[in-house]
Amino acid sequence: MDLNLLTALDALLEENSVQAAADRLHLSAPALSRALTRIRRSTGDDILVRTGRTMTPTPRAVAMRDEVRALVQRANELLGPAQELDLAALRRTFTVQGHDALIGALYPALLTRAAVEAPGLNLRFLPEPAVDTPDLARGHVDLEVGATVPASPEISHEIVGHDRLVAVFRAGHPLEKDFTLERFATASHVIVSRRGRLRDGLDELLAERGLERRVVAALPTAALALQAAAHSDTVVVVARHLCARTRDDLGLRTHDLDLDLPAAPVVLAWHSRYDTDPEHTWLRGHCRTALAEALAQ
Repeated sequence: MDLNLLTALDALLEENSVQAAADRLHLSAPALSRALTRIRRSTGDDILVRTGRTMTPTPRAVAMRDEVRALVQRANELLGPAQELDLAALRRTFTVQGHDALIGALYPALLTRAAVEAPGLNLRFLPEPAVDTPDLARGHVDLEVGATVPASPEISHEIVGHDRLVAVFRAGHPLEKDFTLERFATASHVIVSRRGRLRDGLDELLAERGLERRVVAALPTAALALQAAAHSDTVVVVARHLCARTRDDLGLRTHDLDLDLPAAPVVLAWHSRYDTDPEHTWLRGHCRTALAEALAQ
């Protein structure tokens, strides 16, 4: 089936004339006459029949006229340039997935902007999964926020900024008055790991100094790890700026680490099918702004 015949059929049913329809489509009359022949063959109906010097649509042609017009209009909308974004009329649910510290940094500002600009928008926030998933490619997730640059070429991404890792512990902790790397290593540690790992890159850097830390627990989110540090003598290493709100709410103390710890990237990732989607572009823009502001604090 040649779907271009829909355009020819729409013009023929509108004009009831091969010549007028041809002029409208900037085609020759013979070319449109051939299209009409193909339409008749495809539908098994004459569509237009000559009555004197004019052409009259058949009953079937009359019955299908509105539907053909609607199909052509919808096709033009789909294949034409994107319409201007109307946030007030937006009715859509976006799913954002990521590390809890990143979600915590962006969701208050995102909810505030959505309430003002797009009151019909729904936002679904999901935690970072324990294992890597193809949720972006499958369309289950609209936007991911994390620290990993995607390897797949079909996944677009943007690095919003970087954040450094710091040691965090409760007020009155022995490390507050006398912090050294050696005393830090001998403290009890909780580690943030979505997979439950009890070691990470920090242990390798400590080993280069001849030091080894004792990890007493692995917790799936930074929020839980900070709660543990607030109510015990455990120490946790988290992102300085992105965890600032939770850290300050709990009255925790922060200390830099004398280690060559690379700053962790903050990465927005989405499927390339949304590169030019104006609604998704709006979402990315506000996520970018919220995260950049959190990193600048």
